[in-house]
Amino acid sequence: MRVLGIDPGLTRCGLGVVDGSVGRPLTLVAVDVVRTSPDTDVAVRLAAIARVVDEWLETYRPDAVAVERVFSQHNVRTVMGVAQVSGVAMAAAARLGIPVALHTPSEVKAAVTGHGRADKNQVGAMVMRLLRLAEAPRPADAADALALAICHVWRGGAQQRIDAAVRRQQARVAP
Repeated sequence: MRVLGIDPGLTRCGLGVVDGSVGRPLTLVAVDVVRTSPDTDVAVRLAAIARVVDEWLETYRPDAVAVERVFSQHNVRTVMGVAQVSGVAMAAAARLGIPVALHTPSEVKAAVTGHGRADKNQVGAMVMRLLRLAEAPRPADAADALALAICHVWRGGAQQRIDAAVRRQQARVAP
């Protein structure tokens, strides 16, 4: 399974592609961070991020896209930017028929480190270890995007199989 993980942010949006399956070694395919200037109009910034996401979807052709679920923060301005970028990423994947999954930060941390309250350094260190990298991806947004992809490889595949089984059962029961 190939997963594009997206750590949404208006100033820094992490992108990471991982190949893998449960019980098999994971492979880093690509990682980067899209940066936009706070001095630029929000619509222009979102369009720039959308172009890069579209390029990644076309170039890497993921089986699924994993996006960090927006959670309440004290800074409304930050959460708005995160939500806007999340929407751009989800719409881009949906246009291509690629399944999108949302994972909470604590779910991702638990999947990658074994602890839902791990800090950024612990997440980066485990991403480095799991992908057999010489150093942790920088900035943290890059490591977070890869952690999202890893989380989905390990957890999303099982959820997709459950959803498919439920759909098959519903199709059998439907008149």
